[in-house]
Amino acid sequence: MLYRWAVKPLLFRMDPEKAHHLTIGGLTTAAAVPGMLPLMKAMYGVKTAPELATELWGCSFPNPIGLAAGLDKNGAAIPGLASIGFGFLEVGTVTPRPQPGNPQPRLYRLPEDSALINRMGFNNEGADALKARLKALETYPVPVWANIGKNKDTPNEQAEEDYRACIQKLYPEADLFVINISSPNTPGLRTLQHGEELRRLLDAVREEMAIARQLHGGREKAFLLKIAPDLTDGELEQVAETATRAGVSGMIATNTTLARQGLVNRNAGEAGGLSGEPLTKRSLEVIHRLYALTGGKIPLVGSGGIFTADDAYARIRAGASLIEIYTALIYEGPELLRKLNEGLAARLKADGFRSIREAVGSGHS
Repeated sequence: MLYRWAVKPLLFRMDPEKAHHLTIGGLTTAAAVPGMLPLMKAMYGVKTAPELATELWGCSFPNPIGLAAGLDKNGAAIPGLASIGFGFLEVGTVTPRPQPGNPQPRLYRLPEDSALINRMGFNNEGADALKARLKALETYPVPVWANIGKNKDTPNEQAEEDYRACIQKLYPEADLFVINISSPNTPGLRTLQHGEELRRLLDAVREEMAIARQLHGGREKAFLLKIAPDLTDGELEQVAETATRAGVSGMIATNTTLARQGLVNRNAGEAGGLSGEPLTKRSLEVIHRLYALTGGKIPLVGSGGIFTADDAYARIRAGASLIEIYTALIYEGPELLRKLNEGLAARLKADGFRSIREAVGSGHS
């Protein structure tokens, strides 16, 4: 209630990107104030529920609700974000070299549509800065995923070298990696989702992950492929087949969309990726299709338009093992995490499932 009646009105009177930086800055500062993180956990934290905990890729997730990439691009607010109840955090997108991203303004709210449009363009401080920040934490309160991409000025023919560079720099620190080739805001990036380019990139990533493991030791770390919602059925089949053959550990569906159907806000015509409620139906369809195409053999992460426990549970039943939110957090506030987890627990119990794992894919006949 505090967010809805006090914090949100203040933030929504500000420029969206300034509000974004203020939020990350506030969460970062809170971690440095004695007693603040326990207070935030008491206010917003999620109670431990064994039925919501899961193990995947050598990681323990206290609950299935994670933060999608884009909010904490530089890994600055990990302790603060974990304190409000996230089960895992995806930081980035990070590129090998720092880059400013696209010209401002580049982030727009669409309140009537419960949506955002962004054309940020992978603005970040670079992989070395993220590495230093993660290393300084020593231990993480929840699993931390590194979402990696290529620099804007790197030709697609050399894209695999950027992904290799990020893995080389971040392998000791990240719990797993997300290969982002589906943002609409880096020219030509989405073409890497197709055919020979995708196969070559994934082969390079798999090879680099093996090299890094041999160099640093420890458990085998996973790499996930994040895909766009705008792929056709035929393209989804090709991506699923290529990803399976390349040995990807999992897939995230979906990134933002270029579609604009049904929007009413005046910002609907802005260029960039659309996120939020308009994506709910399509991202669910993609999860359902991917689960069928892969025979449920590759763990999936549902992302895009998840605002309610019903939205989250639909993703689980369609085949997602984990859920990510971002836009809903902006509109609903940190109280949403508790609502989603409590709602999922109630739905599992009502359907006779003892755990999230039992419910995954249960919507398929």
